[in-house]
Amino acid sequence: MDKLIIFPFLTGLIYLLIILFIRGIKWINGLSKLDKLRLIRSIRSRIILRSIVETFREGLLHRNIFKKNKLLGYMHMSLAFGWFLLIVVGHIEVMIAEGSLFVPIYKPVFFRYFETGQDFFLVSIFSFSMDLLLLFVLSGLMLAMIKRFKKHLFGLTKTTRLKSGDRIALTSLWMIFPLRLLAESSTAMIKGNGSFLTQTVGKLFENGIAPEVTSNTFWVMYSVVLGFFFIALPHSRYMHIPTEILYIFLRNAGITLKKRNNTFTDVQVYSCSRCGICLDRCQMSVAGINDSQSVYLLKSIRNHKLSDEQLFNCLMCGKCQNDCPVGIKVTELRTIQRIESTLQYNSSYDYLGDMSFTQKTDVIYFAGCMTHLTPGIISSMKEIFRAANINYLFVDEEKSPCCGRPLMLAGQFEAASKLIDTNTKTFLSTGAHTLVVSCPICYKVFKEDYSLGNMQVVFHADFILQLIEQKKISLHHSKQNYVYHDPCELGRGMSIYDSPRQLLEKTGQVITMKNEKEGAHCCGGSLGNLKITQENRNILRDRALSDYAGYNPDLLITACPKCKKTFSSGKLLPVLDIAEVVKRSLASPDDNTCSISEVKEIQESCVEI
Repeated sequence: MDKLIIFPFLTGLIYLLIILFIRGIKWINGLSKLDKLRLIRSIRSRIILRSIVETFREGLLHRNIFKKNKLLGYMHMSLAFGWFLLIVVGHIEVMIAEGSLFVPIYKPVFFRYFETGQDFFLVSIFSFSMDLLLLFVLSGLMLAMIKRFKKHLFGLTKTTRLKSGDRIALTSLWMIFPLRLLAESSTAMIKGNGSFLTQTVGKLFENGIAPEVTSNTFWVMYSVVLGFFFIALPHSRYMHIPTEILYIFLRNAGITLKKRNNTFTDVQVYSCSRCGICLDRCQMSVAGINDSQSVYLLKSIRNHKLSDEQLFNCLMCGKCQNDCPVGIKVTELRTIQRIESTLQYNSSYDYLGDMSFTQKTDVIYFAGCMTHLTPGIISSMKEIFRAANINYLFVDEEKSPCCGRPLMLAGQFEAASKLIDTNTKTFLSTGAHTLVVSCPICYKVFKEDYSLGNMQVVFHADFILQLIEQKKISLHHSKQNYVYHDPCELGRGMSIYDSPRQLLEKTGQVITMKNEKEGAHCCGGSLGNLKITQENRNILRDRALSDYAGYNPDLLITACPKCKKTFSSGKLLPVLDIAEVVKRSLASPDDNTCSISEVKEIQESCVEI
């Protein structure tokens, strides 16, 4: 009977360990030599301590989920941390009971079955502790069941769809701890080795027929569902449990995603727990698009069933990535998949010719494609440069290639690389030490994908703040109230939230909102979505505008030319770029308040595309 009880458990555990070993070796072996060296160095340094702490904090306590919703956090924590404590405390109990540091791996799992009821050191304390921990886990299990039907209690409006492997693993997981309770309780009734929980439940079996048969049946069932869970785990969403630990160690070692698929890409894909938090954060659902969210993207990548609709029907706004409790770089993963799946455009761009400058300068200004379509921003930047007496070179005033990021977002990596090389040579030919940009799209790619040596890339809001601090310009304050829209690429993409607000506070009052900074809306005009219809773009735009209009601002201010164009077409609020506000604040105190008619005149100057 003993072998019958432990066999399903050991079979499942051995299978799981073999799969984890094979995948772990494959993923680590697939890293580049440099990444392997980074991992080895991290293990030999204090970084490993940080990884261990983070594993405990995020993998067991689920701190990031607690930040989203305390009830959801407790549910995850009680299951993960509670099970962990059952294993640890159970091992300590067995080691003390048997007087040995080395015990069979199955013994703590089935200890109440093997225990004869003899007394040993702290036996009552261990019995109470194990019952308490089991109750702790069962409370989380109860909440998990409730969540399937009352998800709004956990701060969710949607939950992920399950596949067959997930259902098997989930059903097994839900059965493990109730069966453990029944097995230990029925044994407690026979041997008297339980505590407040198992002894109480055990009384239900006092008048049962063949109590030992009943008890053995529960132990076998408990072993079987454990085995089923271990076998199903690597083929289900629960593979994230071991994979997330590896991901934490690799991430802390300094390993990052490349522009092509590698095993670190696989690690991130398999680290997704499908918690569903990203579903509620995605604005696409507002337009009725419910199948291209990040959780379904990662699921399709794992199952090798990724469609173009799923891959390209995304705003690339970063809201899901910002809220992912595991820290998966979903936007970068989607970009990599686009690069891998896209037929590359093979133009050499020879027609651009040599775009080097013979003129040398300290400061260069790059407007970018979108800013050229909103000429009010360019004229404002020129006025700011003039007022500060800055000797600068407008490198794309007449002609220039795109910065390359829109092509990168479309998966055209080779074409983007050629534009990046051309622009890099152009910028470096000026001898400048500062590159000023007024477009977050350009700013992000310049910072992340260009190699510009000692040249400093500065966003125009930060540059203007520097001019004020250096007393090269001064601004007049008005009584107007602003709602400031954080552009996706600038805010969630580059974590620039404060400097635009600091700048605007020098010209007026910035209203604090609910959906701002990390939680800001996407305007809907994203260059990263290649599938969305204009009608759906308008739905997203109008939803954001309605939210902003509820604060009754005098002006809606943004720091992205694409956002300005998109919001201006909604005609619900007067919209200006932050540079345009600064330009007006350079005027006399009586002349720095924008009237609605003046703003409309500026908005109408936007070039239609």
